[in-house]
Amino acid sequence: MSGEIQVSGSVSIPESELNWRFSRSSGPGGQHVNTSATAAELSFDVANSPSLPEHLRARALDRLGGRLVRGVLTVRAEEYRSQLRNRDAARARLAALLADATAPPPKRRIPKKVPRGINERRLENKKRRSAVKRQRSSRWD
Repeated sequence: MSGEIQVSGSVSIPESELNWRFSRSSGPGGQHVNTSATAAELSFDVANSPSLPEHLRARALDRLGGRLVRGVLTVRAEEYRSQLRNRDAARARLAALLADATAPPPKRRIPKKVPRGINERRLENKKRRSAVKRQRSSRWD
């Protein structure tokens, strides 16, 4: 575990901006589950983070709007029996969410004219199918 989460090539979040909470986890583990706090909950304040440049912060706030509570993004991991593995899973999940949220929008598609050959082939196939169906119905009358 390093001291920071790498979001993109130039953007990383230091450990000091992350808040951890641990609680008991549900799922497999027998009596171990009832006695140890293995579930990891990682919170990151997107709205007030000095690590994110302003344009990336605005993009992340816009795209993660449904997941944020007062500007804070929270990720919970409890699929493993070990707290360390759950911490790693939560860090990876947070990094992936932030990378997707701060990624630039895709290029706009420029509509192109349909080539004449494609249109002619389509119409020719329609005529052929129509002729086949016409022959079927006239043969049995």
